[in-house]
Amino acid sequence: MQKFEFIELLSSHYTISELCSCLKVNRSSFYYWQKAKVIRLAKEFPDKTLIETVFNKRKKLAGYRTIRMDLENNYGVIMNTKKIIRLMNKYGMKTKVRRKNPYKEILKKTQEHSICENVLNREFKDKLPFTTLCTDITYLYYGRSEKAYLSAVKDISTGEIVAYKAARNLTMPIVLDTIEILKNKIDLKNVLLHSDQGVHYTHPKYRNLLKENNVIQSMSRKGNCIDNAPMESFFGHFKDEVDYKNCKTFEELVEKVDEYMYYYNNKRYQWSKLKMAPVEYRNHLLNVS
Repeated sequence: MQKFEFIELLSSHYTISELCSCLKVNRSSFYYWQKAKVIRLAKEFPDKTLIETVFNKRKKLAGYRTIRMDLENNYGVIMNTKKIIRLMNKYGMKTKVRRKNPYKEILKKTQEHSICENVLNREFKDKLPFTTLCTDITYLYYGRSEKAYLSAVKDISTGEIVAYKAARNLTMPIVLDTIEILKNKIDLKNVLLHSDQGVHYTHPKYRNLLKENNVIQSMSRKGNCIDNAPMESFFGHFKDEVDYKNCKTFEELVEKVDEYMYYYNNKRYQWSKLKMAPVEYRNHLLNVS
């Protein structure tokens, strides 16, 4: 096989006869291989095109698992994982790898006592929907170096973003409004809500609002945000996949946020969630519980 590829590579500089004679192979064998190659390429072209479509749609961030789930859910195509990997490698579809989460190193550095008890304690699995949530805030640069902020609450069991709020500034209303939005969506009684020890989450107004709604508050240890890794992971995906920096106005930014939240909850399939999107997985858990 390697000899035939070598002949094909040099065929523009030497005759096929010369190359076959030099490598001691039959010309008929080379032509048979070349014809078979054309047939193979024609057969795999539709699959390669489909994979490439999903890969480019996901801004070259999708790995083979994401592509397989997308093909199955959005195109009705069930494709073997090994085939996807082979075609991605063959046609140079290299996935951009996100940076490692620095909080894994922070985990080793502190055992300090938290302002609020760490009730979650990194127990991310075996949770029912709407029972264990985490929240955080991130910044978003847009326009001419303007800065906005995004507060979000994520359901740890399903990955669903249950509530979110974008704001121009970092004052208390961003987190208070997020809780009000959350309150209108689910029953907050005995819900565990985890955060870091940021000033918003230790503020009396925020803590009192949680108490009024019978929410169990949990906080990471100071300087150790590993317990809030699900929230950090979501923000990382958001910043990788959304062109928010190209937004010229705050209103345009909010529209981008709304679009992504819908997509993430309803269309972004997750391998660890039985290849379902968060809302679909949530409904699945509620039906089997």
